[in-house]
Amino acid sequence: MKKTILAIISIILSSYSVSAQLVDERFDGSVVDSLEIRRDGGYMTVGIDMLLSRLKVSRNRAVTLTPFIVGGTDTLALPSVGVYGRTRWYHYLRNGGMVTGKDETSYMAGRRPDSLSYEAVVPYEEWMGHSRVLMVRRDYGCCRTLLSGSDSLFAGYNEPAAAEPYFPALSYIRPVADTSKHYSISGSAYIDFPVDRTVIYPDYRRNASELAKIRATIDSVRNDNDVTITSIWLKGYASPESPYAHNEELAKGRTEALVRYVQNLYHFGDGIIETEYEPEDWDGLRRFVEASGLEHREQILAMIDSSLEPDAKEWRIKSMYPDEYRFLLNECYPALRHTDYRVEYDIRVFSDVEEIKRVMQTQPQKLSLNEFYHVAQTYAPGTDEFNEVFEIAVRMYPDDETANLNAANTAMQAGNLLMAERYLARAGSSPEAQYARGVCEFLSGRYDVAEALLSEAMESGIQQAGEVLSHIEIMKDNIHLNN
Repeated sequence: MKKTILAIISIILSSYSVSAQLVDERFDGSVVDSLEIRRDGGYMTVGIDMLLSRLKVSRNRAVTLTPFIVGGTDTLALPSVGVYGRTRWYHYLRNGGMVTGKDETSYMAGRRPDSLSYEAVVPYEEWMGHSRVLMVRRDYGCCRTLLSGSDSLFAGYNEPAAAEPYFPALSYIRPVADTSKHYSISGSAYIDFPVDRTVIYPDYRRNASELAKIRATIDSVRNDNDVTITSIWLKGYASPESPYAHNEELAKGRTEALVRYVQNLYHFGDGIIETEYEPEDWDGLRRFVEASGLEHREQILAMIDSSLEPDAKEWRIKSMYPDEYRFLLNECYPALRHTDYRVEYDIRVFSDVEEIKRVMQTQPQKLSLNEFYHVAQTYAPGTDEFNEVFEIAVRMYPDDETANLNAANTAMQAGNLLMAERYLARAGSSPEAQYARGVCEFLSGRYDVAEALLSEAMESGIQQAGEVLSHIEIMKDNIHLNN
């Protein structure tokens, strides 16, 4: 016989295996009959058919066969097989176990099977991608004395060229096309008026800075050629310390005074400025009391929430809790004399993609989701430029379901599953969102959760879910085989 004969070597890409029929004279003429080394996902499996009947073992001897996976400078010993003569067998049983330890498969020579289908499964390591199996025989005498040893290197395993890993198709949603882009900016200004007066004095107390807030809000859009102001809404409030009817006159008069101030500055056309007024800001008072540490906080809140007329409420708080009323008069009431304002405006729709790109880099808040999507289509999916578009879009529209869904897809494409999960939490419950959640669970290895989500998406008409479900079956089968 030749020293080593490799009769068959086959590489099966689907299971990543290499098989060989082997004969070796140093193992008493073909103790190793055949060998298979196979990768199954994250594990390496070594299967050997051993013809133990061909081992010659005297009664006072022991023979161990130990396979090793060998690759470069790395070596991993697999569990051994031991065959013991009758005397050695009982000696080792009485004295603490067999030669190579508790993982050894051991037989007394007279009771050994003629053949043994040996299999060992170990976690796959990168160095095993180009490795071979080394079979080592050791012969022992009395007192574990090593009498002789031999080894043979058998056919090995070469990792096939890496196939492109499967990555599910991602479904990006095109936002609704824009016919108009309507936005608003709002705020509050605390304009101080002298007692019982409805005339604005720009330099009185803090009026200069508060009026500047209103002007800055208007100017931020008025001076932009891409913007058209459609309305300015003003609502004035007074505090509750005077009779309700008088406060109504003050709130109305002070609101009209602010309208005149704004109109004298900007000369808006008819119908642009809209007004409301509220004589007493009880909602604001309630928020302040609820957040306070007042001793009688609950009692005062109950009075505010009661069905009493406003003047009766105010009088009861003042008479029953005079100290706390004075505190509210000084610390809260001034803030209740305020004007809320809102500037509503339209931004023109952009159609030229190069212009949209320029705007995206300098004033992304001007763009609609559909315009962001239009730019994204000019880049290859998965590129940095493509991902950047959807990342900027979700920053501009953090609560929009479509923006979050598309951003989740780019995060999955980039391998950032944690960020994808955060976006998906705000992506709504559409079939596309359920599909994306299923893909995220699949990529995270949580196959049972992924199956439920993908099945729901498929029932809702997302056909791509069926392909991912098929791959889950393959992955679960591989896990089952490896376990």
